[in-house]
Amino acid sequence: MDRREAITQVSWLLGGTIVGGSIFLESGCKTSTEKAKDFFDTETIALLNEMGETILPKTSTPGAKEAKVGEFMAVMVKDCYTKKDQGIFREGITRLEKRCKEDTGKTFMECTPEERTKFFVKMDGLQKAYMDAKTAEQPSHYFRMVKELTLLGFFTSEIGATKALRYIETPGRYDGNVPYTKGDRMWANA
Repeated sequence: MDRREAITQVSWLLGGTIVGGSIFLESGCKTSTEKAKDFFDTETIALLNEMGETILPKTSTPGAKEAKVGEFMAVMVKDCYTKKDQGIFREGITRLEKRCKEDTGKTFMECTPEERTKFFVKMDGLQKAYMDAKTAEQPSHYFRMVKELTLLGFFTSEIGATKALRYIETPGRYDGNVPYTKGDRMWANA
């Protein structure tokens, strides 16, 4: 079983409670053999990687770009999103680039990390306001999709699970009372 199939199975088991799970449940995520580059071009995947890196930058642990979240996002959008949600995501990337150019005078790729962060803080505020006001029939905001896929892609990657989280490949038993000290990393497979 590969990573995408495992994520699909977990989303079914958890009843869609994982980040962005409702999209997976509604679409019946089907893994295909096509590569992500068949759906998004190389430049868009690089842009998605940079967006992910802005959301989860490299610090003492690896960043989202090292986990290749751009390629992950492309595969998940292509394989797991409905046609409608695919369109929202793809159009959203275009709108995000246009908005960045209007706000900063530069494309997202031309912006400094500080400018990217400032721009994303603004986009996050707009996304939150939209999500608070939307009805159940309205689609999710495209920026929320980017954030959700970044988090999902990073924390389910080998790098995210082993470098940012604590991971035991095969736990010997369930222990519901593991001591936690403030500042400890979260468990990847608890």
